[in-house]
Amino acid sequence: MKVQESAENYLEAILMIGQRKGTVRSIDIVNELSFSKPSVSVAMKNLRENGYIRMDNDGHITLTDAGMEIAQKIYERHTLLTDWLVALGVDEQTAAKDACRMEHVISSQTFDKIKQHVSKNKPN
Repeated sequence: MKVQESAENYLEAILMIGQRKGTVRSIDIVNELSFSKPSVSVAMKNLRENGYIRMDNDGHITLTDAGMEIAQKIYERHTLLTDWLVALGVDEQTAAKDACRMEHVISSQTFDKIKQHVSKNKPN
């Protein structure tokens, strides 16, 4: 099933916040992505209904296995593409911004080839 780019961004944000803080609540996502509370609330409802997240009675958000799989894939793409662009000479801020757009549209085949190229050409 193809997941929309916005859902991928939310899932990646949940993963990153969880790694930093240990727990994730909607307000953390609001602050991370600079979106409105109502927008995040609607997105969390959609992610929950589609089986990508769970939310407990205290509002703590966790990724399901399906949500974690997508989040990790997008996060790996983001970090590798950012690092690759920086290595090519792009400034870090631009590289991160460009990687954020590229991570959603690049094919698995192209990403795998970039990943192979990066690992093959990594300095020891």
